[in-house]
Amino acid sequence: MVAARSLEQGVAWCEATLGITPHAGGAHEQFGTHNRLFKIATPRFASAYFEIIAINPFASTSQSSTHKRWFDLDDDALQASIAQQPTLIHFVVSTTDIHAASNTWKAQGLDIGPVVLAQRQTDKGLLDWQITVRNDGQRQFNGALPTLIQWGKPNAIEPMRMHPCNNLPLSGVGLQKITVSHPAAEKLRTAYEAIHFKDAEIAHGNANISVHLDTPKGLVVIQSLGR
Repeated sequence: MVAARSLEQGVAWCEATLGITPHAGGAHEQFGTHNRLFKIATPRFASAYFEIIAINPFASTSQSSTHKRWFDLDDDALQASIAQQPTLIHFVVSTTDIHAASNTWKAQGLDIGPVVLAQRQTDKGLLDWQITVRNDGQRQFNGALPTLIQWGKPNAIEPMRMHPCNNLPLSGVGLQKITVSHPAAEKLRTAYEAIHFKDAEIAHGNANISVHLDTPKGLVVIQSLGR
């Protein structure tokens, strides 16, 4: 997930950095944001997609008045950073039992917030999912503890039918590797293992997420640098 000051800024960054134009996404009405997407699936990451997210200037103020916006998008320091250029801030991990995964982390003392229902309109109809969101909107471990997501409504018979990758064409960009470093690497490693997440390499060091992408411009590595 890359945060941008505006979607226009995010699109321009994507074209200059990765060599492609992201596809239209939609608005997240309850959080006052909107996005653009593109598929980055590879054999190792079969359902991976890339999201550029920004505060929606056309959203009504009431849509985000109850809680802070998700992914720290109300944080002044983050907004100052992305005003300069869009920034990798986070990643999201899909699960088939979000409540079990969330409870596992809570038992480890990790507060990722409640599971909430979310949706947005697409040209294929309404897209529904369940996702963990803290009331203060904050990411944890500088974004290195992923948000959990489960596609479809609760008790959906075919939840993966809702997955965005099902309606996204190949983009020419492929995800090759995710690496994470953090001063609390062992705690993160324990958290990853507890939900059987094995798709990110993790090491002790300064807070950082690195995403390695094959693109029309060659190999591109984007980093969060603790932001």
